[in-house]
Amino acid sequence: MTGPRIDLLFLLNQSAHAFAAQVGEALADIDLSVREYCVLMKAAEGEYTQNAVAEMAMLDKTTMVTTLDNLERRGLAERRVSDTDRRARIVAITPAGAKLLEAGSKAYNAAVAKSLEGLSPSEGETFIEALQHLVAGPWSTPSHTMTLRRRVTASSR
Repeated sequence: MTGPRIDLLFLLNQSAHAFAAQVGEALADIDLSVREYCVLMKAAEGEYTQNAVAEMAMLDKTTMVTTLDNLERRGLAERRVSDTDRRARIVAITPAGAKLLEAGSKAYNAAVAKSLEGLSPSEGETFIEALQHLVAGPWSTPSHTMTLRRRVTASSR
């Protein structure tokens, strides 16, 4: 039996880990974690509940609560009661959070540019477009929301 022609799982896993490390390093210079940056970025896009921001940032509820606790403690975000549903909490970024988000976006964009500098501009555009196409299509369901099918082993039958 022959192995896979291309080890796509390895390539994607390696690239995701390497890129996340580069972004984490760039954001650490301004005392911001990747998760905090992601939550601030998503919360800045509109008036969203805590659960909606968690889903957009692909964070589980526990991680979201911890991240928001840290952001609130630092005065970068706050949870407000929703005007339309008193049970829901809206994630709002503070002026200090908006300022740090702007610096974070510059650091993030620099990390993206550095990561793609080995490609020609057209190759970089094609790469990003292909990823966007896959994530909007066949890879649209985030792994943390997918139901895992487990194989039944012979011993458990």
